Amino acid sequence: MKNADSLDATGSHGKTAPAKRQAKRPEVPAPEPKTRSQGTAGRFAYEGLERVIHEKARLGIMTSLVAHPDGLLFSDLKELCALTDGNLNRHLQVLREAGLVEIRKGLKRNRTQTMCRITRRGRDRFLHYLSTLEKVVADAAEAADAESGKKSKRALRGFAPA
Repeated sequence: MKNADSLDATGSHGKTAPAKRQAKRPEVPAPEPKTRSQGTAGRFAYEGLERVIHEKARLGIMTSLVAHPDGLLFSDLKELCALTDGNLNRHLQVLREAGLVEIRKGLKRNRTQTMCRITRRGRDRFLHYLSTLEKVVADAAEAADAESGKKSKRALRGFAPA
């Protein structure tokens, strides 16, 4: 039996399996990239979908604050969005850093209260986000309708009404 010191350059003990013949695949030319002039480049890019808003919890927070332009107390917002104190606090921090919400702390009956309010910039960006989201939904519905129409035409091909 040969030991590891007697391995040849291929890493075996000199015995190699016969090479398998592989059939050459015909080369298929790559499709031409579509240009903007063809109207499809970036068609579904949806630049208006902001990652800072798109996250589920932040989407709920922004929706709640748009519906209450005078602002919401932290505890009310927490209940509306079904978030824990820590989660809500972290998401509000992200939204505040992006300039979408403002947070004010104050006292009422010797208790600290945190008021959360959407900023004018936040409202504008959120409404733009919503219009982009509406476009996503419309495009998806249109594509689904077009696809279901193709399927029904394919299913009926070759059949004549009785």
